[in-house]
Amino acid sequence: MMGPGPVNADPRVQRAMSADLLGQYDPAMTDYMNEVMELYRQIFVTKNHWTFLIDGTSRSAIEAALVSMVEKGDKVLVPVFGRFGHLLTEISERVGATVIPIHKDWGEIFTEEEIASALDQHKPSILAICQGDTSTTMNQPLDYVGRLCRERGVISYVDATASLVGNPLPVDEYQIDICTVGLQKCLGGPSGSAPVTMTDEVADRIKRRWHVEKGIEPEGFKPGAGSRIQSNYFDLAMIMAYWSPDRLNHHTEATSMLYCARECARCVLEEGLQNCLDRHFLASKAMVAGLKALGLDLYGNQDFKMTNVTGVYIPEGVISEAVRHDMLHDFGIEIGTSFGPLHGKIWRIGAMGYNARKDAILRTLSSLTSVLKIHGVKLPDEDAALAALEVYRSA
Repeated sequence: MMGPGPVNADPRVQRAMSADLLGQYDPAMTDYMNEVMELYRQIFVTKNHWTFLIDGTSRSAIEAALVSMVEKGDKVLVPVFGRFGHLLTEISERVGATVIPIHKDWGEIFTEEEIASALDQHKPSILAICQGDTSTTMNQPLDYVGRLCRERGVISYVDATASLVGNPLPVDEYQIDICTVGLQKCLGGPSGSAPVTMTDEVADRIKRRWHVEKGIEPEGFKPGAGSRIQSNYFDLAMIMAYWSPDRLNHHTEATSMLYCARECARCVLEEGLQNCLDRHFLASKAMVAGLKALGLDLYGNQDFKMTNVTGVYIPEGVISEAVRHDMLHDFGIEIGTSFGPLHGKIWRIGAMGYNARKDAILRTLSSLTSVLKIHGVKLPDEDAALAALEVYRSA
């Protein structure tokens, strides 16, 4: 799967998921939970205590973060530079926020000055932003966003579903207050578990809304002074109590996905986080070299593209879905379509997680070359796979 995600899971991760199940109060299970918290502190490059998993796809963590932080009437600023900024806008609206979306053309990113100006003009309590938006293949710089927010007393929330460990995101260094991700992109796992990390300040804001469900209240429990979080399943206050030493029951932990998330983190950390980032950077460079050798035009501001996915314009006269069909059915390789204003205009070709490998990239480029020829595209004489291989050999 060489699209914008999901991608093929690392074989180690698949094997880990086949281990025997454990009861949710088995000491081995709670030990695993504690270990996962520590592993993901290293993945996020943070000292945040509250670093744990949401049982669900990456979108579950996005929704959990917003529904648990945002109270009715809170002002949320959302810089939108692709589909997933619109998602943050919609979820925030659904929980009753006053949402202020600001927009950039797809294929561009926001500058530091634009973010600072919007914060000063609108004075939100929360800024919600994506790092890498696979719909546009753009990677929004974040090294200044957390600082700008903290200088103004604004909470910064980052959706890094598609970018973490493929693009740098040291959470503490960037002063990000809360960040959520998924496993199915650069972390090399399947969709179904969503890591989250947050500062103590954000955790305290959420705990202020802690209302335990009837039948499991600890003796003497006093609910928080804030409004009750509108979702039971995505109630981070209750989930944090489950991940705390109190182990106050919330739901049955998804054991196989816990194993999965643990092994995803172990794979990255055994490789070395910087080595993993370098591998994605090199894979991107090789993929770009191969696509250019085919005479294809790249989409978007290349100074800010994600390392793990590349947008490329579909050649004129080519039926996009016919090419994707032949790539999949004749060569066993899936590349991504697009949607919104880019529907039918670009393909999105990934190289991330376990698939950010030399052999996967060379196979993709060779297959794409053959399929484009089948569909009557006149290609340059240069060999795409050899162009990519040269990048690897010179690295």
